[in-house]
Amino acid sequence: MSLEACAALVERGDPDRHAAAMAAPPAARARLWPLYAFNLEVARAPWVTREPMIAEMRLQFWRDVVEEAPAGRSRAHEVAGPLAGLIREAALPVPLLEAMIEARRHDIWAEPFADEAAFTAHLEATAAGLMWASALALGAPAAAETAVRAVGWAAGLAAWLQAVPELEARGRQPLPDGRPEAVVALARAGLSRLESGRRVRLPRDARPALLPAWQAGALLRLAVDEPGRVAAGRLQLSEFARRGRLLRAAFTGRI
Repeated sequence: MSLEACAALVERGDPDRHAAAMAAPPAARARLWPLYAFNLEVARAPWVTREPMIAEMRLQFWRDVVEEAPAGRSRAHEVAGPLAGLIREAALPVPLLEAMIEARRHDIWAEPFADEAAFTAHLEATAAGLMWASALALGAPAAAETAVRAVGWAAGLAAWLQAVPELEARGRQPLPDGRPEAVVALARAGLSRLESGRRVRLPRDARPALLPAWQAGALLRLAVDEPGRVAAGRLQLSEFARRGRLLRAAFTGRI
């Protein structure tokens, strides 16, 4: 139940977020690893089994972990211990983490999103919720929530658009409307949120929470210019561009 185990899980399962965490100061990493590993465990729970009941049980396990943490209890799991400790140390709101878990129940079933509002709410609970939890763990003030969530939503959208071909291959309908013009509209909405979030300057210690959005702007602009890249699985930056953007974000504190 160590931070090293959490970091190893993220490195294997979420390499982009791992790269972002590695660009953060060591003190920030110690608080980010449990959250990122928790997010990975919850996100993949619906996909590691074809049995909906088992997937529900996995999500319930994480509900129990976050609900019991404030009372000083933790489960025998390599992520549960560090996560429970962080919840207590940083006084993370349990409802925030519960919302992340609840949103993943949608991924258990093959049903499409009911509409764009449902899709938006999913990103709000998952990607935006994770970024806000990360910012809180690093000491962000409550007044920054709207801005941080806006950045997280945009980053989540960019990652979701990259995952569209894989989700379709798994028999899912990942977008409420997959037509090119609808993809462009979504990407523009993400860019708008990203820009609004960038206007708020976080305290220095909390800025690493935003690093997972280091690619979001470039990816969303690419989706606006060439929406066909989404369906074709070509929504990606060159390795040179990825590294350069991450280094710049880590050095300047701005994404």
